Amino acid sequence: MDLQRSLLIGVIAVLSFMLLTEWVAFTGEREAQAVTPQTRLTDSGTGIASASGQADIPVTLDAPAVESSDDLPTLEPETTEAAPQSSSNAGRIVQVYTDVLQLAIDLDGGDIVEVALPKHLAEIDNPDVPFVLLEQNANRVYVAQSGLIGPDGIDSNGRATFSAAQTRFDLVEGTNELQVDLSYTQAGVSVTKRFTLRRGDYLVDVDYLIENNSGARWQANLFGQIKRDSSPQPAGDSAGMGLNPFLGAALTQPEERFTKFDFQDMREDPFRAQLPGGWIAMIQHYFLSAWIPNAEQSHTYTTRVTNTGFNIAGFTSPPLTLDSGQSGSVGAGFYAGPKDQYRLEEISPYLDLSVDYGWLWWIAQPLFWLLNQIHELVGNWGAAIILLTVLIKGAFFKLSATSYRSMANMRRVQPKIVDIREQYADDKQKQSQAMMDLYRKEKINPMGGCLPILVQMPVFIALYWVLMESVELRHAPFALWIDDLSVMDPYFVLPLIMGASMWFMQKLNPPPPDPMQAKIMQWMPVIFTFFFLWFPAGLVLYWVVNNLLSMAQQWYITRQIEKAAA
Repeated sequence: MDLQRSLLIGVIAVLSFMLLTEWVAFTGEREAQAVTPQTRLTDSGTGIASASGQADIPVTLDAPAVESSDDLPTLEPETTEAAPQSSSNAGRIVQVYTDVLQLAIDLDGGDIVEVALPKHLAEIDNPDVPFVLLEQNANRVYVAQSGLIGPDGIDSNGRATFSAAQTRFDLVEGTNELQVDLSYTQAGVSVTKRFTLRRGDYLVDVDYLIENNSGARWQANLFGQIKRDSSPQPAGDSAGMGLNPFLGAALTQPEERFTKFDFQDMREDPFRAQLPGGWIAMIQHYFLSAWIPNAEQSHTYTTRVTNTGFNIAGFTSPPLTLDSGQSGSVGAGFYAGPKDQYRLEEISPYLDLSVDYGWLWWIAQPLFWLLNQIHELVGNWGAAIILLTVLIKGAFFKLSATSYRSMANMRRVQPKIVDIREQYADDKQKQSQAMMDLYRKEKINPMGGCLPILVQMPVFIALYWVLMESVELRHAPFALWIDDLSVMDPYFVLPLIMGASMWFMQKLNPPPPDPMQAKIMQWMPVIFTFFFLWFPAGLVLYWVVNNLLSMAQQWYITRQIEKAAA
């Protein structure tokens, strides 16, 4: 029993230290990187700067040597410099509206400079303000850029300035698809940059349709990249004290399905590799943006930080070559929206791993599937969490019973253990032998409670990540005062219930003979209550239900053993 209790204390102490460390790092980062509220896009485009600054200019192999720029891709690393930007028409915005997306597209380069998500609110108390994922203004830069570079690329000597038939496009009722065409002509080459959006979908097809009537061969490479500063994600989407959400880039590789790069990694160790198919993304809590190029080709993927401090994650595709009189196309998909793992799985292999459940994803994904199935039946995520907790406790009922029987038996013989310790206080060898004799006589295995606890830990940790990472719980109400399971309980009712349940569970166990262990165990309910004050309500709800079920099972088993011994 001492070993079991020491193991439990050690696990709790390490967990508490980790939580405290994460909290200090998380709150410190938020204070250091705090930004003022961002300006929203208006119908006139006010508040959005041009996406195509000097540092955004693509680089070609044969461009003239001018002022250096490092924000856009090169076909060969460190061999070329930037060309000057065309400044005409800068800042003109085309707005695009579907049922799930609101885009702002800059005609300089045709870059996506804002993405708002009307189905996901910025704040639960303000139903008229959608969550803004991408934006560019004086306070924040997060944009999706794409273009044609290479020998004849229209972006090789400054961003192409497109024209559009109108400044606003809407997906109207009765239609399921919207096409937005931007046009550009250069030296007999006509280029249409087409954005295709579909009802209910966060995936945008970005295609270049080229007609070469120049009288000469034409060649260019498609690039797509996500450019972001290091500002933190909105405070309302932080995961609280229990989790410092990952913020950075990610991609997939043949030898590693999911590779992450935080901003420090991108600065200290830039990545560059040619990979088949794949995708590259910028990830934050609950949401992501991702480029998904042609799955049938190999592309050059890069992550880096520019001299001006912008974080870049992007790709460059193989060249498209057209003889005079030929037409062709090249394109990629761009996803900007919630981490819906089922939709992401359909879009590209392993993109669903951006829902980062950690190394226990192979347990977490089935748990989320089960949680989602329960939610479809009951229609409430809080109720689904309760029922899932009940099912998990049921699955581990026998293992838990073994552990609780071991604890109950140790409680029953505790007076004898105390007598042995007092009798052989000066002879540890005889004390240990007497203890072993007592265990054999009473048929007690002092390690009997450890293995069941260890077996269950991976499942509980995986469920922790499910509740922390699933966007479905963002702004999901439960009941009464809890209207958002993804943020802390506003009145701290659940954390206090959780702390009380831990205190009552301690009363069911024998007091530890070691005074230091006893003091630590006495403080554990207080420490955990303090930490859980800032945990998301959904996670605290799980712990409360789990504790109450465990307490009921332990009380029942303890009563049975005490009656049998009477």
